[in-house]
Amino acid sequence: MRKLVVWNLMTLDGYFEGAKPWDLGFHMLAWGDELDSYSKDLCKEGDLLIFGRKTYEGMAAYWPTATETSDIAAYMNGIAKIAASRTLDKADWNNTRVVGDIVAEVKKLKEEPGKTMFVFGSAEVTDVLLKAGQVDEIRICLVPVVLGSGNPHFKPASEQRPMKLLESKALKTGAVVLRYEPANTA
Repeated sequence: MRKLVVWNLMTLDGYFEGAKPWDLGFHMLAWGDELDSYSKDLCKEGDLLIFGRKTYEGMAAYWPTATETSDIAAYMNGIAKIAASRTLDKADWNNTRVVGDIVAEVKKLKEEPGKTMFVFGSAEVTDVLLKAGQVDEIRICLVPVVLGSGNPHFKPASEQRPMKLLESKALKTGAVVLRYEPANTA
């Protein structure tokens, strides 16, 4: 059975982007050889990326013309992608399709053969899939910075969501990669 993994960088105070959309400058505080290598390993592990509409639009605007990281750009442009949206009619980025009911789609895809499915960014889609019990693992790179404001990665919930720590790895940059399994899948 395929698994669904959420991957994101997050500040110590819980934000995955700053106060403005795509304010990701804090990522550079974590970036280095180790995180670059980790990112390339993720590329080998997965065969499908899932984005919410906002993340899809930002990624689709950036990656088709990205040149500074050509191996990752080739991966991002070539891999199968889903844009989870109830408002998009079509997706123009290579190998992308639009899905309105992401929970039903993930349930179906988990039964099919394939590699790991990843949600990159997309806090709202992550929240929907967590509530539906479809997230098998959360991988967070905790960046050593407090932003003070921004867009929280984890949305308010009506109940606690316990997690089981699978692994933690400190990076030379001071960032820490954490792997968790939600208790509902443990």
